[in-house]
Amino acid sequence: MFELSNENNSDEISVEVISEEDKNKINESIEDIYNRNSLEEFKILLEKEKEKSQDLENKLKHVLADFQNLNKKKQTEVENSVNTRLAQFMIEFLKIYDDFVRAKEVLSNNEQNTKGLDYILNNMNSLLEKNDVIPMDALGEIFDPNLHEAISIIIDPKLDENTITKEIRKGYISHNRVIRPTLVEISKKQGDN
Repeated sequence: MFELSNENNSDEISVEVISEEDKNKINESIEDIYNRNSLEEFKILLEKEKEKSQDLENKLKHVLADFQNLNKKKQTEVENSVNTRLAQFMIEFLKIYDDFVRAKEVLSNNEQNTKGLDYILNNMNSLLEKNDVIPMDALGEIFDPNLHEAISIIIDPKLDENTITKEIRKGYISHNRVIRPTLVEISKKQGDN
């Protein structure tokens, strides 16, 4: 073994030189190991390593699938939370919107200028549209308790049972969910005694 040193530097680098005889001994040792282990033993070892590798790959796939499922679940929860908050806000906004619509109707009935209210209502309609809040048309439809809320009944033998004859308050859908049912008047063929 040789040691190189630098007098200016206290760090020493060790270098080991292997002779041809030592190299032959190492090669013989490797050959002895191969000779001691038969080809069958290597096949068995290889199969065990393949099984370990397959097991680890399966575990990795399961962990990845769990992560993807968790990610999708969290994303869905966030979207639902945002949509719920938006729906709550829009319900409050629709109350104000209804007040503007009623104000316009009163002014129109009194032959007053409603130009300013028309602009405001157009802006409100644009806001509703941008946020995917869609009004439901119920007049003439058959009553559906998932979409409508009946608050009045009229007797009309000419109409089909549960036909909506009047919209009392507009209903709205947002992101395929009813955020406010339509208040309606429905028809019955005959009255209850």
